[in-house]
Amino acid sequence: MSAREAALLTLVAMERQKAWSNGHLKKVIQEEHLDKRDAALATRLCFGVVQNKLLLDHYIQQFSTMKLQKMESKVRNSLRLGLYQMLFLTKIPVTAAVNESVELTKKHCKNPRAGGLVNGILRNLARNINELPALDRSSQTAYFSLLYSHPQWLVETWAKELDGEELETLLRWDNSEPPVTVQVNTCRFETPKVVLALEREGVNVLPHPWLPDCLVLTDTGDLTQRTAWQEGMFYPQDPAARLAVLAAGLQPWETVLDACAAPGGKSFAVAMCMQDQGEIHACDLHAHKKALIEAGAARLGLQSITAQVLDGKKPRKGWEERFDAVLADVPCSGLGVIRKKPEIRYKDPAELADLPQIQGDILDNVSRYVKPGGVLLYSTCTLLQAENEDVVTAFLAKHPDYHLERFLLPGPLGEVAAGQCTLWPQRLQTDGFFLAKLRKEGAK
Repeated sequence: MSAREAALLTLVAMERQKAWSNGHLKKVIQEEHLDKRDAALATRLCFGVVQNKLLLDHYIQQFSTMKLQKMESKVRNSLRLGLYQMLFLTKIPVTAAVNESVELTKKHCKNPRAGGLVNGILRNLARNINELPALDRSSQTAYFSLLYSHPQWLVETWAKELDGEELETLLRWDNSEPPVTVQVNTCRFETPKVVLALEREGVNVLPHPWLPDCLVLTDTGDLTQRTAWQEGMFYPQDPAARLAVLAAGLQPWETVLDACAAPGGKSFAVAMCMQDQGEIHACDLHAHKKALIEAGAARLGLQSITAQVLDGKKPRKGWEERFDAVLADVPCSGLGVIRKKPEIRYKDPAELADLPQIQGDILDNVSRYVKPGGVLLYSTCTLLQAENEDVVTAFLAKHPDYHLERFLLPGPLGEVAAGQCTLWPQRLQTDGFFLAKLRKEGAK
Protein backbone atom coordinates (compact mmCIF):
# COMPACT_ATOMS: atom_id res chain seq x y z
CA MET A 1 0.00 0.00 0.00
CA SER A 2 1.29 3.45 -0.90
CA ALA A 3 1.35 6.47 1.39
CA ARG A 4 -1.36 8.15 -0.68
CA GLU A 5 -3.60 5.09 -0.49
CA ALA A 6 -3.20 4.93 3.29
CA ALA A 7 -4.15 8.60 3.52
CA LEU A 8 -7.16 8.16 1.24
CA LEU A 9 -8.56 5.17 3.15
CA THR A 10 -8.17 7.04 6.43
CA LEU A 11 -9.92 10.13 5.09
CA VAL A 12 -12.80 7.97 3.83
CA ALA A 13 -13.05 6.16 7.17
CA MET A 14 -13.23 9.52 8.91
CA GLU A 15 -16.21 10.53 6.79
CA ARG A 16 -18.05 7.23 6.81
CA GLN A 17 -17.22 5.79 10.23
CA LYS A 18 -16.32 8.94 12.19
CA ALA A 19 -12.85 7.45 12.73
CA TRP A 20 -10.15 9.56 14.38
CA SER A 21 -7.37 10.56 11.99
CA ASN A 22 -4.41 9.65 14.20
CA GLY A 23 -5.79 6.35 15.49
CA HIS A 24 -7.01 5.00 12.14
CA LEU A 25 -3.94 6.10 10.22
CA LYS A 26 -1.61 4.58 12.81
CA LYS A 27 -3.49 1.29 12.50
CA VAL A 28 -3.20 1.32 8.68
CA ILE A 29 0.52 2.15 8.83
CA GLN A 30 1.17 -0.74 11.20
CA GLU A 31 -0.98 -3.27 9.35
CA GLU A 32 0.53 -2.40 5.96
CA HIS A 33 4.09 -2.17 7.34
CA LEU A 34 4.77 1.20 5.75
CA ASP A 35 8.38 2.29 6.09
CA LYS A 36 9.37 5.48 7.90
CA ARG A 37 9.30 7.62 4.76
CA ASP A 38 5.89 6.43 3.55
CA ALA A 39 4.44 6.67 7.05
CA ALA A 40 5.58 10.30 7.29
CA LEU A 41 4.10 11.14 3.87
CA ALA A 42 0.80 9.41 4.66
CA THR A 43 0.55 11.38 7.90
CA ARG A 44 1.34 14.68 6.21
CA LEU A 45 -1.20 14.02 3.45
CA CYS A 46 -3.97 12.93 5.79
CA PHE A 47 -3.49 15.71 8.32
CA GLY A 48 -2.90 18.29 5.60
CA VAL A 49 -6.19 17.53 3.88
CA VAL A 50 -8.13 17.72 7.15
CA GLN A 51 -6.36 20.94 8.16
CA ASN A 52 -7.20 22.62 4.86
CA LYS A 53 -10.49 20.95 3.91
CA LEU A 54 -12.62 24.10 3.64
CA LEU A 55 -10.06 25.81 1.42
CA LEU A 56 -9.56 22.73 -0.76
CA ASP A 57 -13.31 22.25 -1.17
CA HIS A 58 -13.72 25.93 -2.05
CA TYR A 59 -11.30 25.67 -4.96
CA ILE A 60 -12.42 22.22 -6.12
CA GLN A 61 -16.02 23.37 -6.29
CA GLN A 62 -15.07 26.27 -8.54
CA PHE A 63 -13.62 23.84 -11.08
CA SER A 64 -16.33 21.17 -10.84
CA THR A 65 -19.85 21.20 -12.23
CA MET A 66 -20.84 18.47 -9.76
CA LYS A 67 -21.44 19.38 -6.11
CA LEU A 68 -18.91 17.83 -3.76
CA GLN A 69 -21.70 16.62 -1.48
CA LYS A 70 -23.03 14.45 -4.31
CA MET A 71 -19.68 12.81 -5.01
CA GLU A 72 -18.68 9.46 -3.56
CA SER A 73 -16.45 9.87 -0.52
CA LYS A 74 -13.45 8.27 -2.27
CA VAL A 75 -13.82 10.62 -5.23
CA ARG A 76 -14.13 13.67 -3.02
CA ASN A 77 -11.06 12.75 -0.98
CA SER A 78 -9.00 11.81 -4.02
CA LEU A 79 -9.62 15.32 -5.29
CA ARG A 80 -8.64 16.83 -1.96
CA LEU A 81 -5.45 14.78 -1.84
CA GLY A 82 -4.46 15.84 -5.32
CA LEU A 83 -5.10 19.54 -4.78
CA TYR A 84 -3.44 19.52 -1.34
CA GLN A 85 -0.23 18.25 -2.90
CA MET A 86 -0.36 20.90 -5.62
CA LEU A 87 -0.93 23.75 -3.16
CA PHE A 88 1.19 22.74 -0.17
CA LEU A 89 3.69 20.00 -1.11
CA THR A 90 5.52 21.82 -3.86
CA LYS A 91 8.36 19.27 -4.00
CA ILE A 92 5.89 16.76 -5.44
CA PRO A 93 5.45 17.26 -9.20
CA VAL A 94 1.97 18.38 -10.19
CA THR A 95 1.70 15.54 -12.70
CA ALA A 96 2.42 13.00 -9.96
CA ALA A 97 -0.22 14.54 -7.70
CA VAL A 98 -2.80 14.31 -10.49
CA ASN A 99 -1.90 10.86 -11.78
CA GLU A 100 -1.74 9.22 -8.34
CA SER A 101 -5.16 10.59 -7.40
CA VAL A 102 -6.63 9.34 -10.66
CA GLU A 103 -5.16 5.85 -10.19
CA LEU A 104 -6.44 5.68 -6.60
CA THR A 105 -9.90 6.64 -7.80
CA LYS A 106 -9.89 3.94 -10.49
CA LYS A 107 -8.72 1.35 -7.98
CA HIS A 108 -11.24 2.10 -5.26
CA CYS A 109 -14.35 3.41 -7.05
CA LYS A 110 -16.79 1.11 -8.81
CA ASN A 111 -18.10 3.84 -11.11
CA PRO A 112 -15.96 3.61 -14.28
CA ARG A 113 -16.39 7.34 -14.89
CA ALA A 114 -14.99 8.37 -11.51
CA GLY A 115 -11.37 8.32 -12.69
CA GLY A 116 -12.22 10.60 -15.62
CA LEU A 117 -14.05 13.03 -13.33
CA VAL A 118 -11.06 13.30 -10.99
CA ASN A 119 -8.65 13.58 -13.91
CA GLY A 120 -10.62 16.41 -15.53
CA ILE A 121 -11.05 18.48 -12.36
CA LEU A 122 -7.45 18.11 -11.17
CA ARG A 123 -5.95 18.85 -14.59
CA ASN A 124 -8.09 21.97 -14.80
CA LEU A 125 -6.89 23.00 -11.36
CA ALA A 126 -3.29 22.25 -12.32
CA ARG A 127 -3.50 24.54 -15.35
CA ASN A 128 -4.71 27.35 -13.10
CA ILE A 129 -2.76 26.54 -9.92
CA ASN A 130 -0.85 29.85 -9.97
CA GLU A 131 -3.92 31.92 -10.81
CA LEU A 132 -6.64 30.56 -8.54
CA PRO A 133 -9.46 33.01 -7.79
CA ALA A 134 -8.65 35.36 -4.91
CA LEU A 135 -10.50 34.81 -1.64
CA ASP A 136 -13.02 37.42 -0.56
CA ARG A 137 -11.49 39.68 2.12
CA SER A 138 -14.55 41.84 2.81
CA SER A 139 -15.07 40.05 6.15
CA GLN A 140 -11.94 39.24 8.13
CA THR A 141 -13.52 36.35 10.04
CA ALA A 142 -14.98 34.82 6.86
CA TYR A 143 -11.64 35.22 5.10
CA PHE A 144 -9.71 33.61 7.97
CA SER A 145 -12.31 30.85 8.18
CA LEU A 146 -11.73 29.87 4.57
CA LEU A 147 -7.99 30.50 4.40
CA TYR A 148 -7.23 28.42 7.50
CA SER A 149 -10.22 26.04 7.27
CA HIS A 150 -11.79 26.79 10.65
CA PRO A 151 -15.61 27.00 10.89
CA GLN A 152 -16.71 30.63 10.93
CA TRP A 153 -18.53 30.29 14.27
CA LEU A 154 -15.24 29.29 15.90
CA VAL A 155 -13.25 32.09 14.28
CA GLU A 156 -15.89 34.60 15.36
CA THR A 157 -15.79 33.27 18.93
CA TRP A 158 -12.03 33.67 19.21
CA ALA A 159 -12.18 37.06 17.49
CA LYS A 160 -13.99 38.37 20.58
CA GLU A 161 -10.85 37.69 22.66
CA LEU A 162 -7.98 38.12 20.19
CA ASP A 163 -7.07 40.92 17.82
CA GLY A 164 -6.77 40.14 14.11
CA GLU A 165 -3.03 39.50 14.09
CA GLU A 166 -3.07 37.16 17.07
CA LEU A 167 -6.19 35.42 15.83
CA GLU A 168 -4.45 34.65 12.55
CA THR A 169 -1.41 33.39 14.46
CA LEU A 170 -3.62 30.97 16.40
CA LEU A 171 -5.32 29.68 13.25
CA ARG A 172 -1.97 29.23 11.53
CA TRP A 173 -0.66 27.45 14.63
CA ASP A 174 -3.57 25.00 14.50
CA ASN A 175 -2.49 24.00 10.98
CA SER A 176 1.17 23.45 11.88
CA GLU A 177 2.87 20.14 12.64
CA PRO A 178 3.08 19.43 16.39
CA PRO A 179 6.41 18.37 17.86
CA VAL A 180 6.71 15.27 20.03
CA THR A 181 7.12 16.29 23.67
CA VAL A 182 7.79 13.85 26.48
CA GLN A 183 8.22 14.10 30.23
CA VAL A 184 11.10 12.34 31.94
CA ASN A 185 10.23 9.69 34.51
CA THR A 186 12.07 11.51 37.29
CA CYS A 187 10.97 8.92 39.83
CA ARG A 188 13.50 6.49 38.32
CA PHE A 189 15.80 8.36 35.94
CA GLU A 190 17.77 11.57 35.66
CA THR A 191 17.12 13.70 32.60
CA PRO A 192 20.70 13.57 31.18
CA LYS A 193 20.58 9.77 31.22
CA VAL A 194 17.29 9.75 29.29
CA VAL A 195 18.65 12.22 26.74
CA LEU A 196 21.72 10.03 26.18
CA ALA A 197 19.61 6.87 25.83
CA LEU A 198 17.37 8.46 23.21
CA GLU A 199 20.28 9.94 21.27
CA ARG A 200 21.96 6.55 21.15
CA GLU A 201 18.84 5.25 19.40
CA GLY A 202 19.00 7.98 16.75
CA VAL A 203 16.40 10.34 18.21
CA ASN A 204 17.13 14.08 18.11
CA VAL A 205 16.55 15.57 21.55
CA LEU A 206 16.25 19.16 22.73
CA PRO A 207 15.33 20.33 26.24
CA HIS A 208 12.07 22.22 26.40
CA PRO A 209 12.87 25.95 26.62
CA TRP A 210 11.14 26.57 29.96
CA LEU A 211 9.67 23.36 31.41
CA PRO A 212 12.17 21.27 33.41
CA ASP A 213 12.47 17.54 32.62
CA CYS A 214 10.52 17.98 29.38
CA LEU A 215 12.11 16.94 26.08
CA VAL A 216 11.26 17.87 22.50
CA LEU A 217 11.94 14.98 20.10
CA THR A 218 12.35 14.68 16.34
CA ASP A 219 13.23 11.69 14.13
CA THR A 220 11.43 9.49 16.64
CA GLY A 221 10.11 6.72 14.42
CA ASP A 222 7.84 4.47 16.47
CA LEU A 223 8.72 5.56 20.00
CA THR A 224 7.13 2.49 21.54
CA GLN A 225 9.81 0.35 19.89
CA ARG A 226 12.65 2.32 21.50
CA THR A 227 14.50 0.74 24.39
CA ALA A 228 14.14 3.97 26.36
CA TRP A 229 10.35 3.64 26.08
CA GLN A 230 10.32 -0.01 27.05
CA GLU A 231 12.47 0.74 30.10
CA GLY A 232 9.99 3.41 31.22
CA MET A 233 12.30 6.39 30.94
CA PHE A 234 9.60 8.84 29.81
CA TYR A 235 5.95 9.28 28.89
CA PRO A 236 4.37 11.48 26.18
CA GLN A 237 2.71 14.63 27.44
CA ASP A 238 2.31 18.18 26.23
CA PRO A 239 3.73 20.92 28.49
CA ALA A 240 0.23 22.36 28.97
CA ALA A 241 -1.03 19.10 30.49
CA ARG A 242 1.96 19.05 32.82
CA LEU A 243 1.19 22.61 33.93
CA ALA A 244 -2.34 21.49 34.84
CA VAL A 245 -0.76 19.23 37.46
CA LEU A 246 1.95 21.64 38.61
CA ALA A 247 -0.73 24.26 39.33
CA ALA A 248 -2.12 22.04 42.09
CA GLY A 249 1.09 22.37 44.14
CA LEU A 250 1.24 18.73 45.21
CA GLN A 251 3.59 17.35 47.87
CA PRO A 252 4.86 13.81 48.64
CA TRP A 253 2.63 11.54 50.73
CA GLU A 254 -0.59 13.31 49.78
CA THR A 255 -3.74 11.48 48.71
CA VAL A 256 -4.85 12.52 45.22
CA LEU A 257 -7.82 11.70 43.00
CA ASP A 258 -7.47 12.07 39.24
CA ALA A 259 -11.18 11.93 38.45
CA CYS A 260 -10.96 11.75 34.62
CA ALA A 261 -7.56 10.15 34.23
CA ALA A 262 -7.33 8.20 30.95
CA PRO A 263 -4.95 7.61 29.32
CA GLY A 264 -3.01 8.40 32.49
CA GLY A 265 -0.61 11.24 31.70
CA LYS A 266 -1.77 13.52 34.50
CA SER A 267 -1.70 10.69 37.02
CA PHE A 268 1.87 9.96 35.97
CA ALA A 269 2.71 13.66 36.37
CA VAL A 270 1.18 13.59 39.87
CA ALA A 271 3.45 10.66 40.72
CA MET A 272 6.46 12.68 39.51
CA CYS A 273 5.46 15.65 41.70
CA MET A 274 5.08 13.38 44.74
CA GLN A 275 8.19 11.28 43.98
CA ASP A 276 5.91 8.23 43.77
CA GLN A 277 5.24 8.64 47.49
CA GLY A 278 1.60 8.89 48.32
CA GLU A 279 -1.73 7.57 47.11
CA ILE A 280 -3.07 8.32 43.64
CA HIS A 281 -6.48 7.09 42.51
CA ALA A 282 -6.65 7.30 38.71
CA CYS A 283 -10.24 6.87 37.59
CA ASP A 284 -12.11 6.68 34.31
CA LEU A 285 -15.59 5.80 33.19
CA HIS A 286 -14.48 2.97 30.87
CA ALA A 287 -12.87 -0.33 31.86
CA HIS A 288 -10.60 -0.51 28.81
CA LYS A 289 -9.16 2.88 29.71
CA LYS A 290 -8.49 1.64 33.23
CA ALA A 291 -6.32 -1.03 31.61
CA LEU A 292 -4.43 1.66 29.66
CA ILE A 293 -3.61 3.52 32.88
CA GLU A 294 -2.46 0.32 34.58
CA ALA A 295 -0.23 -0.60 31.65
CA GLY A 296 1.34 2.87 31.59
CA ALA A 297 1.98 2.88 35.34
CA ALA A 298 3.56 -0.58 35.12
CA ARG A 299 5.86 0.48 32.26
CA LEU A 300 7.00 3.51 34.27
CA GLY A 301 7.42 1.44 37.43
CA LEU A 302 5.08 3.64 39.49
CA GLN A 303 3.75 2.12 42.70
CA SER A 304 1.54 4.93 43.98
CA ILE A 305 -1.17 4.70 41.28
CA THR A 306 -4.34 2.66 41.63
CA ALA A 307 -6.61 2.65 38.57
CA GLN A 308 -10.37 2.33 39.00
CA VAL A 309 -13.56 2.57 36.98
CA LEU A 310 -15.58 5.53 38.18
CA ASP A 311 -18.33 7.78 36.84
CA GLY A 312 -17.28 11.30 37.79
CA LYS A 313 -20.90 12.47 37.94
CA LYS A 314 -22.03 9.87 40.49
CA PRO A 315 -21.19 10.05 44.22
CA ARG A 316 -18.78 7.43 45.56
CA LYS A 317 -19.68 6.34 49.08
CA GLY A 318 -16.84 6.66 51.58
CA TRP A 319 -14.84 9.21 49.58
CA GLU A 320 -16.29 12.36 51.17
CA GLU A 321 -13.47 14.69 52.26
CA ARG A 322 -10.89 11.95 51.71
CA PHE A 323 -8.42 13.60 49.30
CA ASP A 324 -5.82 16.33 49.71
CA ALA A 325 -6.28 17.17 46.05
CA VAL A 326 -8.73 16.29 43.30
CA LEU A 327 -7.94 16.83 39.62
CA ALA A 328 -10.95 17.26 37.34
CA ASP A 329 -9.67 17.33 33.75
CA VAL A 330 -13.18 17.06 32.41
CA PRO A 331 -14.51 15.91 29.01
CA CYS A 332 -14.59 18.95 26.72
CA SER A 333 -14.80 20.08 23.11
CA GLY A 334 -11.03 19.68 22.69
CA LEU A 335 -10.65 22.89 20.69
CA GLY A 336 -7.28 23.56 22.29
CA VAL A 337 -5.71 20.50 20.65
CA ILE A 338 -6.80 21.07 17.05
CA ARG A 339 -3.17 20.87 15.98
CA LYS A 340 -3.04 17.22 17.11
CA LYS A 341 -6.64 16.30 16.27
CA PRO A 342 -7.46 18.54 13.30
CA GLU A 343 -10.93 17.11 12.68
CA ILE A 344 -12.15 18.42 16.05
CA ARG A 345 -12.64 21.86 14.50
CA TYR A 346 -15.50 20.54 12.37
CA LYS A 347 -17.68 19.44 15.28
CA ASP A 348 -21.23 20.71 15.11
CA PRO A 349 -21.46 23.44 17.78
CA ALA A 350 -24.89 22.11 18.68
CA GLU A 351 -23.17 18.93 19.88
CA LEU A 352 -21.10 20.98 22.33
CA ALA A 353 -24.03 22.73 23.98
CA ASP A 354 -24.46 20.13 26.73
CA LEU A 355 -20.80 20.03 27.74
CA PRO A 356 -20.88 22.84 30.36
CA GLN A 357 -23.68 21.03 32.19
CA ILE A 358 -21.70 17.77 32.21
CA GLN A 359 -18.54 19.59 33.31
CA GLY A 360 -20.41 21.36 36.09
CA ASP A 361 -21.98 18.10 37.27
CA ILE A 362 -18.57 16.43 37.50
CA LEU A 363 -17.08 19.40 39.32
CA ASP A 364 -20.00 19.53 41.78
CA ASN A 365 -19.70 15.83 42.51
CA VAL A 366 -15.93 15.48 42.92
CA SER A 367 -15.73 18.63 45.04
CA ARG A 368 -17.24 16.64 47.91
CA TYR A 369 -14.17 14.39 47.92
CA VAL A 370 -11.79 17.24 48.84
CA LYS A 371 -10.63 17.55 52.44
CA PRO A 372 -11.13 20.88 54.21
CA GLY A 373 -8.14 22.96 53.19
CA GLY A 374 -7.57 20.81 50.11
CA VAL A 375 -7.33 21.67 46.41
CA LEU A 376 -9.71 21.11 43.51
CA LEU A 377 -7.96 21.63 40.16
CA TYR A 378 -10.31 22.14 37.21
CA SER A 379 -8.88 21.89 33.70
CA THR A 380 -9.93 21.49 30.08
CA CYS A 381 -8.16 21.33 26.74
CA THR A 382 -10.48 23.82 25.10
CA LEU A 383 -10.50 27.57 24.47
CA LEU A 384 -14.20 28.30 24.92
CA GLN A 385 -15.30 30.51 27.79
CA ALA A 386 -18.55 28.56 28.18
CA GLU A 387 -16.56 25.46 29.18
CA ASN A 388 -13.94 27.32 31.20
CA GLU A 389 -14.53 30.53 33.15
CA ASP A 390 -18.32 30.18 33.02
CA VAL A 391 -18.21 26.70 34.57
CA VAL A 392 -15.93 27.93 37.37
CA THR A 393 -18.14 30.97 38.02
CA ALA A 394 -21.25 28.78 38.26
CA PHE A 395 -19.45 26.37 40.58
CA LEU A 396 -18.30 29.11 42.95
CA ALA A 397 -21.83 30.53 43.10
CA LYS A 398 -23.06 27.18 44.43
CA HIS A 399 -20.05 26.40 46.63
CA PRO A 400 -19.17 29.34 48.89
CA ASP A 401 -16.73 27.07 50.76
CA TYR A 402 -14.37 27.24 47.74
CA HIS A 403 -12.31 30.14 46.39
CA LEU A 404 -9.84 30.67 43.58
CA GLU A 405 -6.22 30.63 44.74
CA ARG A 406 -3.10 32.04 43.10
CA PHE A 407 -0.49 29.60 41.84
CA LEU A 408 2.96 29.63 40.27
CA LEU A 409 3.97 28.05 36.99
CA PRO A 410 7.36 27.77 35.29
CA GLY A 411 8.18 29.74 32.19
CA PRO A 412 6.43 32.81 30.77
CA LEU A 413 3.25 32.49 32.85
CA GLY A 414 4.88 32.79 36.25
CA GLU A 415 2.44 33.84 38.97
CA VAL A 416 -1.24 33.41 38.13
CA ALA A 417 -2.73 35.78 40.67
CA ALA A 418 -6.32 35.31 39.48
CA GLY A 419 -6.24 31.58 40.25
CA GLN A 420 -7.34 30.69 36.72
CA CYS A 421 -5.84 31.17 33.28
CA THR A 422 -6.07 30.17 29.64
CA LEU A 423 -2.96 28.70 28.05
CA TRP A 424 -3.18 30.14 24.53
CA PRO A 425 -1.17 27.98 22.10
CA GLN A 426 0.09 30.87 19.97
CA ARG A 427 1.57 32.54 23.07
CA LEU A 428 3.15 29.55 24.81
CA GLN A 429 3.70 27.07 21.95
CA THR A 430 1.75 24.42 23.85
CA ASP A 431 -1.66 22.83 23.54
CA GLY A 432 -4.54 25.12 24.45
CA PHE A 433 -5.66 24.56 28.05
CA PHE A 434 -7.61 26.19 30.83
CA LEU A 435 -6.65 25.85 34.51
CA ALA A 436 -8.42 26.90 37.69
CA LYS A 437 -7.11 26.19 41.20
CA LEU A 438 -9.89 26.10 43.80
CA ARG A 439 -9.10 25.89 47.53
CA LYS A 440 -11.63 24.50 49.98
CA GLU A 441 -12.08 26.42 53.20
CA GLY A 442 -10.83 24.92 56.46
CA ALA A 443 -7.70 23.25 57.76
CA LYS A 444 -6.54 19.77 56.82
